[in-house]
Amino acid sequence: MGTGSHDHGHAPPATGTATAAYRGRLRIALGITLTVMVVEIVGGVVADSLALIADATHMATDALGLGMALFAVHMAGRPASAHRTFGYARAEILAALANCLLLFGVGGYVLYEAVQRFVTPSETEGGLTAVFGLVGLAANLVSLLLLMSGQKDSLNVRGAFLEVMADALGSVAVLVSAAVILLTGWQTADPIASLVIGLMIVPRTWKLLRDTLDVLLEAAPKGVDMEEVRAHMLALPGVEDVHDLHAWTITSGMPVLSAHVVVSAETLSAVGHEKLLHDLQGCLGDHFDVAHCTFQLEPGGHAVHEPRLCH
Repeated sequence: MGTGSHDHGHAPPATGTATAAYRGRLRIALGITLTVMVVEIVGGVVADSLALIADATHMATDALGLGMALFAVHMAGRPASAHRTFGYARAEILAALANCLLLFGVGGYVLYEAVQRFVTPSETEGGLTAVFGLVGLAANLVSLLLLMSGQKDSLNVRGAFLEVMADALGSVAVLVSAAVILLTGWQTADPIASLVIGLMIVPRTWKLLRDTLDVLLEAAPKGVDMEEVRAHMLALPGVEDVHDLHAWTITSGMPVLSAHVVVSAETLSAVGHEKLLHDLQGCLGDHFDVAHCTFQLEPGGHAVHEPRLCH
């Protein structure tokens, strides 16, 4: 019986988490978000615009989310220990989950305030609202450009990207409401824009929450078909069976896999453990982009002597 990982002639996986590569961009986005938040709060108070205040409130949540993402990067960079064998890499996923809860909270708050504005209308200054809305939109577009590439690699960066995108759409809603007020004097446009901002938050947050829960529940990594993985492994010469096959994600960009591989005695004798482990790793690394693998090689019949969670 033998065990193996990815140290068989293959390049080791990069250290650090997917979010760490975008630390600088997250910091810039955080600075932009905090600045625009203050500007929109001032503008919302001066222009008496709920849409601006709603957008500023959303930006405050974004700022907190970005701050948590940066803190998670710091925690994830801490070394592994005997107690925490993967280190603090999953801190990024916990931060993404906290982001989801914050987004749902701010969406509910904005919707509540919008309904209150319908009940108790107020006069909104359309010109000032438009000016501050333009400032917010420009800043959000810069932040989107900074985070666009990273949102494909990291759930944390994706959470930040979705928040900024919602902010940008919120700024568009603010500008539309300001234009309607300026052109027609219809004050109801302001709470309607606030409702739109609140409703835009929910679908994207729900998708991010599902992706985050998949990681926490140790679902198979996205794009990895476990039956196809099993078929590829069984196609290797000498491999008779594969059981206790598990694949999950520690954090964004860090998928791992483990399996018990039943191998014929003739193959082990002719090929050797090292060559077979190398072939298994090459099979999964080339076809499924899973670099961190652990295999237990065992003879036929050994499985009956060990407990298994699944087959």
